[in-house]
Amino acid sequence: MTVPLIEARQMTKVLPGIVPVTLVHDVDLIIQPREFVAITGPSGSGKSSLLYLLGLLDVPTSGDVLINGRSTTRMSEEERAYVRLAQLGFVFQFHFLLPEFSITENVALPMRALGRLSPRAIMARAEDLLASLGLGDHLRKNPDQLSGGQRQRVAVARALANDPPVILADEPTGSLDSVSTGQVFDILRALVEQRGKTVVAVTHDLDLARRMHRQIELLDGRLTKDERRVVDPAQQG
Repeated sequence: MTVPLIEARQMTKVLPGIVPVTLVHDVDLIIQPREFVAITGPSGSGKSSLLYLLGLLDVPTSGDVLINGRSTTRMSEEERAYVRLAQLGFVFQFHFLLPEFSITENVALPMRALGRLSPRAIMARAEDLLASLGLGDHLRKNPDQLSGGQRQRVAVARALANDPPVILADEPTGSLDSVSTGQVFDILRALVEQRGKTVVAVTHDLDLARRMHRQIELLDGRLTKDERRVVDPAQQG
């Protein structure tokens, strides 16, 4: 049996306070290789909280998150940081690119942090990733010289820098116009269908969610739907 890439076991996240707030409640979830997963639900339902827990950006109050079968709740923060760098890539609604660096240098940063490649190999891979996403003519530009859609493609390249099996995206098209939304969606889909990645994306766009292979829905932090579908290629464009 295939070991899941990510598995949540009775995962709960509670914000302490005079009145504690439960962000995610008792979620059991398995994410397998080559899945294209939408996380949907109304505002405040816990979508981003769930994604951050699955991506080890936050730690559950109870329960566990396993990455490739390994429990992460007992790991030190240093161990979790290494797993994030090596196994997970992140794309956010606002790209969080460093404005003082070129886009090539931005993509190189995760590779430098992981330390597997030589400086020359890091820059070559960063340039290759950007070129594969249609940004080969912009390698020396800084983020503020690009459009919003182009900056989000840089963010995707950065997420791919260490060749992680899983890309986690939080509203990756939320700040884009319709043309750029379609372009970024097509890139994420191609990561699954052509590069064999798993992509898990929080989205409020139900049209995009319907074009993904699986839809997970949250309400008040609880998993209310987990639907797999066969997507008609004629409806993908």
